[in-house]
Parts: sequence; C-alpha cells; structure tokens
Amino acid sequence: MAIKTVGVVGCGLMGSGIVQVAAQAGFSTVVVEANQALLDKGLAAIRRTLEGLVAKTKLDAGEKDAILGRIAGTTRLEDLKACDLVVEAITENQALKNETFAKLDRICPSHALLVSNTSSCNITAMAAATKRPGQVLGLHFFNPVPLMKLVEVVRTILTDEDSFKLAWQWVQALGKVPVDVKDSTGFIVNRLLIPYLLEAIRVYESGLASLEDIDQAMKLGCGHPMGPFALLDLVGLDTAMYVAEVMFEEFREARYAPPPLLKRMVMAGRLGRKSGRGFYDYSKP
Repeated sequence: MAIKTVGVVGCGLMGSGIVQVAAQAGFSTVVVEANQALLDKGLAAIRRTLEGLVAKTKLDAGEKDAILGRIAGTTRLEDLKACDLVVEAITENQALKNETFAKLDRICPSHALLVSNTSSCNITAMAAATKRPGQVLGLHFFNPVPLMKLVEVVRTILTDEDSFKLAWQWVQALGKVPVDVKDSTGFIVNRLLIPYLLEAIRVYESGLASLEDIDQAMKLGCGHPMGPFALLDLVGLDTAMYVAEVMFEEFREARYAPPPLLKRMVMAGRLGRKSGRGFYDYSKP
C-alpha cells in the first residue's frame, strides 16, 4: 500500500510541524482540531513558518503556495475517512488517546495506519482500543519538527511487520531519520534524557554549582548545544515533570522521580520560555 493522504489530529506545536513536513514532502494532508480557533491558530503558524522560509530564500513563493494547497483543516474527525495514515498529536493523556484511537478505528479505512506522536503514553493501550492493533504504532517526532531529523518508530508487541516497514518508509519520505524502538515508556531519547535533566536539578539543589555554571560545564565539557537548564526551559518544566512522573510510575526507580524544586517551580507557574520565566528569566528582551 502506498501512503497518499495523511491525517493529523491536533494542530498545536507538534501537530502543526507534522502537518508542515508532510505537506512539504508532497502528501495531501488533513488536520483536525477541537475547535475553529485552535485550527486557525495552528494553520496561521504553518503559514508564518513557510513565509519565513520564503523571506530567507530557502523556499520560493510558488512552493509555499503549493504546500499550503495540500493542507486542509477541519474540526471533524470524520473528515479523516480517506486517509492512509493518521498521526495523533493531542495532549499527553492516556485515556483521551485511547478514546481517540477507538474513534479513528471506526472512521478510517481498514488499510490505514494509526500512529501516535506520544512521548510518554502507552502505545500498546492505544492499539488495544482498536480492532486493528497490528496497524498501530508510534512515530515520535521532536520539536521543532521541521528542523529535527529524528523520528522514533515505536512498535508494540502487536504491530505487524508490514505496518512497521510502511511507517518507516513514510518517515524517510519526509526526509527524516528513523530509529527502531520497542514500546517502553520514554523510548530511547527520553529514557536517557529525563534522568540527566532531573540529576542536573538535584546537583543545583545540593549547592554544588550555579545553574549558569552547570549549563556552561555541559556545553563546553560535553559539547552539548545547550545546558540542562536552558533545555528544561525550552521543553517546558511542566512537560518535563509530567514525563518524569509517567516514567516513575512505570519503573519505580528513584532516578525518574521529579525533584522537589521542579515540582515547586511548576506550582509557581515558572514553566520556562512559554511562561516568560523558568530557571532563567525571559520576560526582558
């Protein structure tokens, strides 16, 4: 089966990026949002990104118009009924994702692949909510989607080989680099990254060094493009804490337990760049 039409559920930060790269790769793409306001916001973000590429001469105006012409927005899941592959990119809530997959299973054609962009939820549970568990898997993109090359292709114990190969080929058609990983909380990247970020907070809590010096040490000592605190602010402290809590619930290991300082910063609304302040202050230019 060839994938020709792609559906994306959710047009937020990750969903809009997936819509953009799918349309740029030549796929007819239908994106669904919960309401018209959210849909308009997501589509406007895609347009701004493409216009920015035109301004930088990385894309010509004709290509931009062609890409936008391949994108259709809707607030009805039923409009995904002709899609060959649907990517779910909604909030990280297991029950809501399971419910969404059950609905997609009833709406989408029998050959369609149903995939989740989740970073922490259980894909096997989503598969079990459908009558096509062999055609359910994870495609974990990274933020910002148009720039980040990696996609974790996550297979459950129920995923059939043909579905996995088709998803792998589609990722490559987007110009991304796939890696093969089994369905286990955190997959590869977050399984290694979250304990590192949490330990950085513990080191800072202990008074060993300032957060600026910890960031500088990891940048210059390990060649990282940014230190752990700058990265936490970029990811969002609430997001990091949520993923850590899911991983702690799964593995019951102390290294996944959110440190007290992280919990209190989230309680205080200091979530990072998106709130204007996290470990660093972004309220001033």
